[in-house]
Amino acid sequence: MRLHRLGAAASVALVALPVLALAFAAAHGSGDLWPHLIRYVLPQAAVETALLLLGVGAMVVGVGTGTAWLTSCHRFPGRRTFVWALVLPLALPTYVSAYAWLDVLHPAGPVQTGLRDLLALYDPRAIPLPEIRSLPGCVMVMGTVLFPYVYLAARAAFLTQGADLLRAGRGLGSGGWRLFVSIGLPMAWPAIAAGASLALLETLNDVGAAEFLGVRTLTVSVYVTWITRSSLEGAAQIALMILLLVAALLLLDGWARARSHGAQAVRESARPDLRALPLGRGLLASLFCLVPVLLGFVVPASYLVWAAWRRVAEFGLPPELGTWIGNSALLSAIATLLVLPAALFLAFGARGDAMPDRHGMVDTALLRASMLGYALPGGIAAVGLIVAFGGLDDLTEGMGRWVPALSGTATALVVAYFVRFLAIPAGGLDAAYARIRPQMDWSARSMGARPGRILGQVHLPLLLPALSAAALLVFLDAMKELPATLLLRPFNRETLATALYAEAARGTYEEGAVAALALVVVGLPVIGLLVAGGRPRRHLART
Repeated sequence: MRLHRLGAAASVALVALPVLALAFAAAHGSGDLWPHLIRYVLPQAAVETALLLLGVGAMVVGVGTGTAWLTSCHRFPGRRTFVWALVLPLALPTYVSAYAWLDVLHPAGPVQTGLRDLLALYDPRAIPLPEIRSLPGCVMVMGTVLFPYVYLAARAAFLTQGADLLRAGRGLGSGGWRLFVSIGLPMAWPAIAAGASLALLETLNDVGAAEFLGVRTLTVSVYVTWITRSSLEGAAQIALMILLLVAALLLLDGWARARSHGAQAVRESARPDLRALPLGRGLLASLFCLVPVLLGFVVPASYLVWAAWRRVAEFGLPPELGTWIGNSALLSAIATLLVLPAALFLAFGARGDAMPDRHGMVDTALLRASMLGYALPGGIAAVGLIVAFGGLDDLTEGMGRWVPALSGTATALVVAYFVRFLAIPAGGLDAAYARIRPQMDWSARSMGARPGRILGQVHLPLLLPALSAAALLVFLDAMKELPATLLLRPFNRETLATALYAEAARGTYEEGAVAALALVVVGLPVIGLLVAGGRPRRHLART
């Protein structure tokens, strides 16, 4: 087996390890805890998870598709600003936005305090604002953060598919709502479904936002069952239920991609004409685009700046901030450095043109299998790795000089990041390889170049932009990853994400605002990549 295929197979085995370990642990049962879970935990968690997914799904599709249609096909006040501003909410992890909204709408927070001062009211309960710690509050917070997944995918579809069809529809007298329903929506629906599936996978992966806002999802139940009840088997059994939901979301995404093949005939047409909206409708369009930007980014980010400034002005920077940033950056950088060569092996093998052989289908299958880790929620991957590493530690007990323990170490956390984010560079490099003509490989082979030299001297210079973008995306996603970090981090080693979680759990919001703001600042550079790329995780759309 060639070196690239050996490395690719090892990477895929690592991705499959947590799933296999979960199945093994779940098969051993959870003893007396399972009847309790069946009776008291799982029914409520399953219902709340389903309602959360339905609510977030409806919100991201409605807001994302509507804003994409308006900014792609119409001219109205502020349109050019909204084109990029509508992507800004993705800079906030869902748990950071939930953390900010909890304090913004708290009875002692700035909104209610300001309203009471304005109205000369003194009772903290005098202004009955909607309770943010609720299922509708969680839907609002997560929906306003995640709708850009659909916005970017739908906007790319509107800009690249069927402008001629839209012109023909207008020529036949269709316009406005009828044109959108009869032509625009069916044409972009595969892209919309793909973007929605990504948003729902992020919703299913969340622990922090749901727990902060009082929603007991299945993912939160995994965390509570393992940490509070110390039942790894029970957590594994709940995790397998979540994997069924993940499989359903992947089927939705696969259906969307299958439908997208029918849209190829209308691809790559000219961009649609921008139609100016009348003043009244134009102002409504501006308001429709402004509200999600305010709720998803401006309000929570402004609160973080204000709260962090108050904390720093009174007490200075938290003394542990440098340690938090250092831990986050070090672990994320190590994971990035490990993920990139593994992804390169996978993409290089799947290309096949530089080294055609009868195993080409194996290489392609390995690339596709490596994508499954991105669909695996971080908490689920963490529980699976806890089971796997615990078993390995038991097998190697007494061999500490040669085989160090893995459980509770930074190594376990880096492996979790590897499993979760291998799909990002693997898919990105696969897409980049599609733009390298095979004739370049044929010419190099005709001059006696071996595959390794072709990779180093021909492919790598052309792949550098994709590698750089993938490295930044992996690093940022690892910095923001909360569920896996909570379960696997070494004792007393905090990252920015876990420090924020700890402060929120204690109710000391201003203390955690500095860590939250640091996460947002780190996440902002990815916005340029997403705007330039045209759609979120566009590399995943190829797989």
